[in-house]
Amino acid sequence: MDAELQNKSRGWRQSRYGLAAAFGLSLILFFTLLRVILFAAFHPAGIPPLSEIGRMFLTGLHRDFTVALLMTLPMLAWFFLVPERWFPKWWHRVILGGGLFLFWFIQIFLVAAEFFFFEEFRSRYNTVAVDYLLYPHEVFINIWDTYPVVLVVAVCAALSLAWVLRAFWTFSGMWMRRVGKIHSFAIVAASGALFVAMASTLSLKSPHVSQERILNEMANNGALSFFSAFWTRHLDYSAFYKTLPQEEAWQRTRKLLAEPGAQFTSEGQSIERKINGDPARPRLNVVIFLEESLGSEFWGSLGNTNGNLTPEMDRLASEQGLLFTNLFASGNRTVRGFEGVLSSFPPLPGDSIVKRDLSDNVETIARILKRDGYSTLFLYGGRGLFDGMRSFTMNNGYDRFIEQSHFENPTFSTIWGVCDEDVFKRAITEFRELNNAGKPFLGTILSVSNHKPYTYPPGRIPEDPNMRRREHAVKYSDYCLGQFFAMAKKEAFWTNTVFAVVADHGARVYGSQSVPIHSYEIPLVIAGPAAVKAPKRIGTLGGSLDVSPTILGLIGRPYESLFFGRDLLREKDPQSRAFLNHNRDIALYSRERLVVLGLMNRVEYYTGDPKKVDMAPLTSPTSEDSELARDTMALYQIADILYMGRRYHLDP
Repeated sequence: MDAELQNKSRGWRQSRYGLAAAFGLSLILFFTLLRVILFAAFHPAGIPPLSEIGRMFLTGLHRDFTVALLMTLPMLAWFFLVPERWFPKWWHRVILGGGLFLFWFIQIFLVAAEFFFFEEFRSRYNTVAVDYLLYPHEVFINIWDTYPVVLVVAVCAALSLAWVLRAFWTFSGMWMRRVGKIHSFAIVAASGALFVAMASTLSLKSPHVSQERILNEMANNGALSFFSAFWTRHLDYSAFYKTLPQEEAWQRTRKLLAEPGAQFTSEGQSIERKINGDPARPRLNVVIFLEESLGSEFWGSLGNTNGNLTPEMDRLASEQGLLFTNLFASGNRTVRGFEGVLSSFPPLPGDSIVKRDLSDNVETIARILKRDGYSTLFLYGGRGLFDGMRSFTMNNGYDRFIEQSHFENPTFSTIWGVCDEDVFKRAITEFRELNNAGKPFLGTILSVSNHKPYTYPPGRIPEDPNMRRREHAVKYSDYCLGQFFAMAKKEAFWTNTVFAVVADHGARVYGSQSVPIHSYEIPLVIAGPAAVKAPKRIGTLGGSLDVSPTILGLIGRPYESLFFGRDLLREKDPQSRAFLNHNRDIALYSRERLVVLGLMNRVEYYTGDPKKVDMAPLTSPTSEDSELARDTMALYQIADILYMGRRYHLDP
């Protein structure tokens, strides 16, 4: 019997598949060891029930086994693909050993990094970790300054080398033992089938083994958690941001969204409202320009003194438009402008709802106008695949999406798409046809020219496009807008259309606050003889979320709404505010106070008028500041509840 056991042991140690099994088991061991360490270091106050601890480890083992099997499959596939005559060669041994060393070095380093990540965020890898990949310079310098990187790297390298040397010594007999292709294929196929079966039992949602969030996080696997964060971009809002009791959050939000001429359609946990209007009013067309990076800092009419960069828009605003002078973008990316302007939705932490996976039915101005009989069209010079823009618009009220591939012979293009003048000319043609069809329309245009590399067709403005300066791209963008309005004034739809030009965000981020609000200033100009009887400057505080409600207010027809923004042309509102987002911080600005909500329940206060001074931290908030903080918590909390519950819509 002993001899038989010894022979089986030797047979296992002489098999390359013994190496693969040891590889997978080692992964499970590392994952489990990390879970044990996390539990020892960060377990909830008071030891949880043994049943919950047991579920945490069993659930974790289930997830670890699945991930380990997936990571082992490439090795099994390699064993099947490599010719038998190559397997014992010295160079193959070097390649296999080097690959294993590199894998284990990265894997052990990630396990160590996950401990430090958990220490800071009390979470497995989430969307914060995904974002770290987008900002490597700042992140790696911060890691270098904060953690013993040299020591961690040295330990990882030593452990990796030790694993490879030990494995090659233990399985030294595998080099000369031949394996048939049928046998190799059977092992790969069986392992792949087992992985598919195991994967089907998993959910990308975090496991729920306890009422304690920490235990649920520990039960997860870091690789799965990272993949889930990358795939869904959902951050568990209530786990990381300061919240209120739900009843209070709903009450505050309803109070904050109440305004003259609006009635809630139900009591309790709903923000659905009917907005008063005159159903006999004509259904005016609407054209919205989302202008790339055309922040207030460039506009002469808003105080820019660095050359005459926006003469066309300054003229339109001063002679024929309503110029809103106190608006702030909800973020510093185009998708934030999308959700703010089109959906009037607060900029939740994590990705914009434009890029999230629960956004196939959310409220937009396109949905509202379609319910009133409008045709809807979106025009974009770039690829609709970028940031999921085509998917978002087509799923949420737009009938058609015109993009780069629909321009056969563009005048000029960059990596970002067709130049603004080509898009605007196409818009004139499309709007003419829609108007001739006798049906009101909403047209939305997203520009691309005011973006690196800042090139444009020669001969449009005096400046040389080869200089590639942002100021010149701004001037070209303004030139294109001027050309559009010159053409539009000759069209029949000019007299029955509301035109709105708004920046999606500012050009750059600067400022010392967690949310650098000064760099978020954006212009809004509304024009068109049907809506604007005389030019006017309007200093009411607002933001991206207020654009659509203001346009709908100018049309003056009744509609139903879930929007978080408000009509800036109604009677002056002392509760006027602006929603803002920067990275993982969210904020509300009102009455010269800025409240910032950050990860790990952080709350910061700033004071001052950002149009005049750099807002300063407020170390001793008053009771009024605390009330504003609770309002901020309520608004974002309810926005998260509505989105995650797929309740931010009126259409079935």
